[in-house]
Amino acid sequence: MSSDVDVKVTAAVVPRPVVADRPTTRPGAVRRLAYRVPGLLLAVATKSVAVAALLGVWEAAPRLGLVDSTFLPPFSEVARAWWELAVNGQLATNLQASLVRSLSGFALAVAIAVPLGLLIGWYRPVADLLSPLLEVFRNTAALALLPVFVLILGIGETSKISIVLYACLWPILLNTISAVRNVDPTLLRLARSMNLSAPRLFQKVILPASVPVVFTGIRLAGAVSILVLVAAEMVGAKAGLGYLVNASQFNFAIPQMYAGIITISAVGVLFNQLLVALERRFTAWRVPEGN
Repeated sequence: MSSDVDVKVTAAVVPRPVVADRPTTRPGAVRRLAYRVPGLLLAVATKSVAVAALLGVWEAAPRLGLVDSTFLPPFSEVARAWWELAVNGQLATNLQASLVRSLSGFALAVAIAVPLGLLIGWYRPVADLLSPLLEVFRNTAALALLPVFVLILGIGETSKISIVLYACLWPILLNTISAVRNVDPTLLRLARSMNLSAPRLFQKVILPASVPVVFTGIRLAGAVSILVLVAAEMVGAKAGLGYLVNASQFNFAIPQMYAGIITISAVGVLFNQLLVALERRFTAWRVPEGN
């Protein structure tokens, strides 16, 4: 009896060994990350060399007297002007005005052109009916119609959004039509051999096969939306990046003018990268080339 008590007391007194917490991160994951970091840093450095060289030439050329600093100030002065515009709120105000107009026209163009392009590309009678109109309007430059938009819709927001919509419509529409018409015929024959209905065929074959080419048109339209809007804002606007560049030129505020141009370029690059990310998300099913 006493031995049983001694065993229980001993078990209660002797402390249990402390087990260390398991690491939350696997060594293999850390090792793979460590291997990838140098490659990522090298890729970023490689892509930054050309931009850094351009900025270096831009800074050095006016200071060395290779160009007139009155018309091309050093990059450091442009950066200082950009910071001043950002601090006093002018950059944010004009950027917001341009983004609202550009994104509104771009979104409307996507909402209209993608369904219409799928319809024209899939149904031949619709294509035969609308092809003459498409040929007329696709060859009419958007900026050539800017006075017409201003006369009909005024100089307010409606005319600017409409000109962006018109300019973005055609790259998306034409690429969507081409995407539907150039679907691999083998895929269509296989789908029809499985007795798929027309809606299922469209959903399972036509749409997935068309996505890459459609996104090519969307990316082209994204660039067009910025360029056309800036030109429209230079003609008649009280706010926007195009207005900022134009007003700076008239006031001979050259550093502010280049600051606005740099902002337009940055917006275009960021917008394109966003569309590239969306394209990768919607085409993740594709097998990479070479596999």
